[in-house]
Amino acid sequence: MFREMRRFKQQVSKEECERILDTEKRGVLSVHGEDGYPYAIPVDFYYDREDGRVYIHGAKQGHKIDAIRADDRVCFTVWDQGYLKEGVWGYHSTSVVIFGRAELITDIAKTTDKCRKLGFKYFPTAEFVEKEMKYVPEVCMIAITPDHMTGKLVHEQ
Repeated sequence: MFREMRRFKQQVSKEECERILDTEKRGVLSVHGEDGYPYAIPVDFYYDREDGRVYIHGAKQGHKIDAIRADDRVCFTVWDQGYLKEGVWGYHSTSVVIFGRAELITDIAKTTDKCRKLGFKYFPTAEFVEKEMKYVPEVCMIAITPDHMTGKLVHEQ
């Protein structure tokens, strides 16, 4: 059902994909938007290695929520900052692409747990995280269950 990578020699391991998901701060969520147009939005996210899902938070209404309700198939993309090798001008960077199904989490306990974990990825202290937890009732948590995940190391030259 999913295509194999054409440049398979550049494919990275699942472990490397998970490292990128653990460490990088931003990704792009792509959904089937309105009138046949794709809709891609930059998001903050948390990858939970225990259940293998990506969690994204946002408002309870809006374009991405409407799109997910209409069609739960999504694509999620993350890439690292890359690095330079001495004497070479082009960056080496790794990207991860996930095709999966998005679920809108309605359980408040699960939303609270995932919001807290997401907060620890972004906020400098536990105090900041706990201060922001008062907003959980206003949050819609989205869980992406991967159907297919690939990672690729590219030398931009």
